[in-house]
Amino acid sequence: MSTVDSARPAWRAALTNRAFVVHYLQMLLAMLAGMAVFAPLSMLVGDDARVEVHALLMATSMTAGMTAWMAWRRHSWPAIAEMGLAMYLAFVVLFPPLWLGLLSGDGLMLAGHVLMLPAMAVAVLHRREEYVGAH
Repeated sequence: MSTVDSARPAWRAALTNRAFVVHYLQMLLAMLAGMAVFAPLSMLVGDDARVEVHALLMATSMTAGMTAWMAWRRHSWPAIAEMGLAMYLAFVVLFPPLWLGLLSGDGLMLAGHVLMLPAMAVAVLHRREEYVGAH
């Protein structure tokens, strides 16, 4: 076993680690802050823009807040990129059901926000050694 492996906590240990849980919650707050700051800018595209555009702008505003928070906490850029990817994918995977008429625009926005939480959890658990310690 390498030293990197020995420093990597089991995923169950990470989920019960206070610093891990607090950091996840802080990222959610940073996303809300990003929405509060950048969502008004997305209104400039108007209501006639496709719902996909609004979903991607929403993901961008949340990712901006989360990226700023993770960078301030000195997370690695690969971890920040993976988290951003998880946040965008939560919406993008829903585009085909939208195009097929299986999901409404409102359903896309709701489901995208709901899917984002487990997608972020997967990204955090993938690099859990970055999240269990103090920053």
